[in-house]
Amino acid sequence: MQLHIWGILLLMNINLNIMNAKMDPYHAYRNLDTNSLHDSNTINQNFSSQPFFDFSVARNVTTRVGQTAFLSCRVEQLGDKLVSWIRKRDLHILSAGLSTYTSDERFQIVEYEPSENWTLQIKFAQLRDSGIYECQVSTEPKMSLAYRLNVVEAKAIILGQSDLYVKMGSKVILTCVISQGPHDLGTIVWYRGSMRINQTQLNDLALSYPLRVSIDVKWTEALTSRLKILNARLSDSGNYSCVPTMGESSSVMVHVINGEHPQAMQKSDSFKTQCMNEYITIVVALLATLVMRLTSHCKDTLEIVM
Repeated sequence: MQLHIWGILLLMNINLNIMNAKMDPYHAYRNLDTNSLHDSNTINQNFSSQPFFDFSVARNVTTRVGQTAFLSCRVEQLGDKLVSWIRKRDLHILSAGLSTYTSDERFQIVEYEPSENWTLQIKFAQLRDSGIYECQVSTEPKMSLAYRLNVVEAKAIILGQSDLYVKMGSKVILTCVISQGPHDLGTIVWYRGSMRINQTQLNDLALSYPLRVSIDVKWTEALTSRLKILNARLSDSGNYSCVPTMGESSSVMVHVINGEHPQAMQKSDSFKTQCMNEYITIVVALLATLVMRLTSHCKDTLEIVM
């Protein structure tokens, strides 16, 4: 009886394996040896060895007038294909491989290692250079990747007067603004003379809140950096410059004084001088009038006597 049951189970298992083999067309493939599987992978790689772009490179590049701009195109598995750079606005072919096809010598191809990098260099960038550039690969059909170059003519402005007078112990706030959007303008660095302002170095070792020296950078319609100095000291006097990554710098002279504001002193001295001048004018006028009257009186007296 038990042998009969085992026989039935054996037949059922055989039938089940046959059915699985019919339903799974890759059943036999899974039983191939390792060498066969390796050969199959090699064939698949050969079929997929077409060029492709590396999308991790920056494709929205901003530089300022007069600087050198770099547009970097990276192509993997290039093989015997050719990389070209096209200026989109006039469809001008700027380069093919390492050769350039423009009379403008500012355009060059910079060759880096590894050879997958094809970088278009534009020296002394001008506003007219702004626009779309395409990196093309000579596949069939052609592969292309668009780049945007933004050349900006930006200048930083420190709000307020070029000379700032503050009393010792008061607060100094310098606000630097640079507006040339919506491009990436980088950031703004502050200097006092030739020394870069470092919040950590200028604040006391026993840090307290709020910090005596702080820098706040914000981006709205413009890039704004605000330098704040609390409890101004005589040593804080100097020439302060805000230097943007993209744009010309701007500076202001800060005078920290101990005592009366120099401008107020100047106004006071000017007022005193003006009053003195007016007083002298009045005295001279009175003396002149008195002299004239005395002269007239003396003349009349002499005529009577005679």
